[in-house]
Amino acid sequence: MTHKRIDRKKQKRKRQVYESNLINNGLQLEATRSVLDEKLVFVKVHAPWEVLCTYAEVMHIKLPLQPDDLKTRESAFNWFTSLFRVDENIIKPEQEFFTAPFEKEHLSNFYIQDKDTFFNPATRSRIVHFILSRVEYATKNNVKKFGINKLLDSGIYKAAFPLHDSSFRHPSTDPACPSERYLLYREWAHPKNIFKLQPLDFIRKYYGEKIGIYFAWLGFYTNMLIVAAFVGVGCFLYGCLTKDNCTWSQEVCDPNIGGNIIMCPQCDKVCTYWNLTSTCESSKKLCIFDSFGTLVFAVFMGIWVTLFLEFWKRRQAELEYEWDTVEYLEQEEQVRPEYEAQCTHVVMNEITQQEEHVPYTACGKCIRMTFCASAVFFWILLIIASVIGIIVYRLSVFLVFSATLSRHINGTQAIHKYLTPQTATSVTASLISFVVIMVLNIIYEKVAILITDFELPRTQTDYENSLTTKMFLFQFVNYYSSCFYIAFFKGKFVGHPGNPVYWLGKYRNEECDPGGCLLELTTQLAIIVGGKAIWNNIQEVLLPWVKNLIGRYCADARSEKIVPRWEHDYHLQPIGKLGLFYEYLEMVIQFGFVTLFVASFPLAPLLALFNNMLEIRLDAWKLTTQFRRMVPQKAQDIGAWQPIMQGIAILAVVTNAMIIAFTSDMIPRLVYYWSFSVPPYGSHSSHTMKGYINNTLSVFNISDFRNASKPSSPWFGNQTTCRYRDFRYPPGHQHQYEHNIYYWHVIAAKLAFIIVMEHVIYFVKFIISYIIPDVSQKTKSKVKREKYLTQKLLHENDLKVVKKTMGKIADKIIKGVDSTFRPKSE
Repeated sequence: MTHKRIDRKKQKRKRQVYESNLINNGLQLEATRSVLDEKLVFVKVHAPWEVLCTYAEVMHIKLPLQPDDLKTRESAFNWFTSLFRVDENIIKPEQEFFTAPFEKEHLSNFYIQDKDTFFNPATRSRIVHFILSRVEYATKNNVKKFGINKLLDSGIYKAAFPLHDSSFRHPSTDPACPSERYLLYREWAHPKNIFKLQPLDFIRKYYGEKIGIYFAWLGFYTNMLIVAAFVGVGCFLYGCLTKDNCTWSQEVCDPNIGGNIIMCPQCDKVCTYWNLTSTCESSKKLCIFDSFGTLVFAVFMGIWVTLFLEFWKRRQAELEYEWDTVEYLEQEEQVRPEYEAQCTHVVMNEITQQEEHVPYTACGKCIRMTFCASAVFFWILLIIASVIGIIVYRLSVFLVFSATLSRHINGTQAIHKYLTPQTATSVTASLISFVVIMVLNIIYEKVAILITDFELPRTQTDYENSLTTKMFLFQFVNYYSSCFYIAFFKGKFVGHPGNPVYWLGKYRNEECDPGGCLLELTTQLAIIVGGKAIWNNIQEVLLPWVKNLIGRYCADARSEKIVPRWEHDYHLQPIGKLGLFYEYLEMVIQFGFVTLFVASFPLAPLLALFNNMLEIRLDAWKLTTQFRRMVPQKAQDIGAWQPIMQGIAILAVVTNAMIIAFTSDMIPRLVYYWSFSVPPYGSHSSHTMKGYINNTLSVFNISDFRNASKPSSPWFGNQTTCRYRDFRYPPGHQHQYEHNIYYWHVIAAKLAFIIVMEHVIYFVKFIISYIIPDVSQKTKSKVKREKYLTQKLLHENDLKVVKKTMGKIADKIIKGVDSTFRPKSE
């Protein structure tokens, strides 16, 4: 108890010093006791006009010089987009100005109509937070302690946040209050606005540029998805319409062709021989996704992603100009309190040649970095181990399903048409994979934060960049590893029934359906993308809502008094130190699913579109109703996420080309159609797909089974052979069970296809990137006009005054010189 009393006195003393220093810096403070809890005190901070002007100059904040006088041409689509815009009578469009860094001595040159509105709410909050972050509260061992963040971390203050201006449910009763929060909820966050465009300038005005640029990017990405979704649905419908004309699927379902083909067991002992017609339904579904439309869509998405990134650069450049971040002078960022607290070593600064305190030596920093890299590598290995565990599950449970869902050659049960051992294994493995992904994700988020905390980055930007790298690397492996396995490894190294390949010397490698693994990859993507969207929305929306509901219930139970705005906001959820980090991470992971594996799932952009339309409103709803108002921050762009998306876009071309080449059966079908359906390899007189199934299933003599692989179930019929999916010579051939000429033709065609497709798409991407400039001509003109006005109004006026003053002095000097040298006769 004595220690607690001493700590409370120390905290009170630090608060007093801090608040007196705030007053000395010109801020006005007012303390108010809580209505619901008498032990809680709120300190309201207000910045008067003089303070705002002083720090606006210190922070190089750009403010209006004069209204934008450049004529803009109306877009041809303006009438159409006006249908989706927010009503201008409710939220008036922000007037455009030419701006310049604020200078107090040129106050008269700035466009000041009303001192109360000259600084918008976001700018006022940013200035106040700038002061709060730099005011001292103690000095220890000649090291100054300062900043609100350190005071919050040490518990001296419980919270520090800007206030919402009103309730989101109804406008303020004060006529002077603009009720911007209410307008944002009504015209932006409410579900009724799901098809409306976002009021980005109004969002930026209330929340600042960092949140504004996120919603601008998310809205732009969602709008671009409309085109991708439209083409994807078109390709899907093309597959649905042409599936009945799919010759190879008809052969599988034909009782006279597929009904007479007996397939070899796909596992040892417990698996039995099975009829090819049992995969009839899955082959029909596969025709929808494994069609010519898939190739067209994969090429289109390779071009679409380039258009998206290039047009976003242009849009970002426009926002940089409109929101005054083109030449944003980033101040030297404040050192993180966690870093400052560990500063025990003294080193010489090479630039200032002065001593400064750092938390570790060069050797200590190297040890920390090594430990952090090892920890990240360990967790990535853990993910790979979990993927191997899922593979082992697939291999072992396939035996169980094969015995339980026994497929007899003459089986007539309707369920066998849909619930094959492959389907049951694929669906259950995908569900388990999804659960493992989400659990590892929750654990690693905390581990990544601990690792980054131990790494001890100097500034908040360094901290976020370091955490972004770790989290994305982990999430990339976590979410995509199972998809990469199905797409590029499953069914590729299985051997043949007489000499199968085993995992870990025990588990026989799993095979694909006769139509390939494309349908299984589609199932995996649908489960992960759909499940992730549902899980994230529950986690992001439901949990804060429940917490706030409980908080409001407890508050209402304690008091029936009128609660002021600052107390309402205190009981909302804090936004967190990482802010929008998790929102960006979620969307970039989705962007990866939409681009990397889109060749196997053309409906992925449509699902992403529906999710994003909901995501925009849910994120807006969270910010306006469930969270405290975030401290506004400047942001010039979306940061490290831009190069990450560019990397994904480059990788997506390779993955989609390889999916079409190695996962789908498109290349083997084309090789058969053009080369092996006609002489010298085929017997048909013209190019056709007839006979494709029989030609692509190799023959195996059942007497060549090893004892360990021989099925225990009896053999039905008098046939001595079974068929399996591969391109090998039949028994009795001098090269029996070795790869035949068809196999090498297919391999050559696949490699040629990948090279051609990659080079064509990369060439088109290069041309598009070259043609589309990053900054539009209109934006360039505005920037030049603004520089001209800044030069004219702020600098040339001063020069004219100097010239005028110097001119008078020069005239006097000249008159004096004339009188001295004038002749006496004159």
